Amino acid sequence: MPTIAIVGAGSGLGQSIAKTFGSNGFSVALVSRTQSKLDALAAELGQTGIDAAGFAADVMDRASLVDAFARIKQRFGTVDILEYSPAPHTPVPGITMAGPLDVTVENIQPQLDYYLYGGITAAQQVLPDMLERDSGTLLFTTGGASVNPAQASPEFANIAIAGAALRSWVLKLHQVTEGTGVYAAHVPLSVWIGTGGPETQPDTIARHYWDLYTKREGAEHHYTAF
Repeated sequence: MPTIAIVGAGSGLGQSIAKTFGSNGFSVALVSRTQSKLDALAAELGQTGIDAAGFAADVMDRASLVDAFARIKQRFGTVDILEYSPAPHTPVPGITMAGPLDVTVENIQPQLDYYLYGGITAAQQVLPDMLERDSGTLLFTTGGASVNPAQASPEFANIAIAGAALRSWVLKLHQVTEGTGVYAAHVPLSVWIGTGGPETQPDTIARHYWDLYTKREGAEHHYTAF
């Protein structure tokens, strides 16, 4: 059975992605900071017949992320899809928002740890196996400001910088894997999830990810509800 690892799994989009892929025959490895929440989510998925388990890790603690993927491999074997979409819906220690006039090295660094370094670290745990077997998918999600900074409020400046850095790396990764069995893509979401019509709902967005996986076309896939 193939496995998807969802980094940033929660009760919103992560849960919907887990349901979408799990209902299509995938085992689901759930990664976020709180084991109790992951266990509850895995149990809920299990009630629908989806094989799921949680592996607590903090994307800002790269050693914990490496350990989580080692445990994922022990439990499920190799990862076929990595979906990286952490989002600080609750305060994360050390992370603050900053406008362009207030951006400093000190308040950009945690954002880089969260988006860029966390994303690269997660990819490093699965990419060698994918390249060896010439098969695998890596999907990285950021806000739409990573592509169009003017789209977001000014106070998102340091977030936009870090998201853009991750985007740049993913697009370069796509360049070197294009034409192989490994597919890498960036998904910039320009939507407040769950706040409007059907196009903002997690289940609808999750189907977009399923389409990306099945079609495997292009390096960047914008999703917007504006």
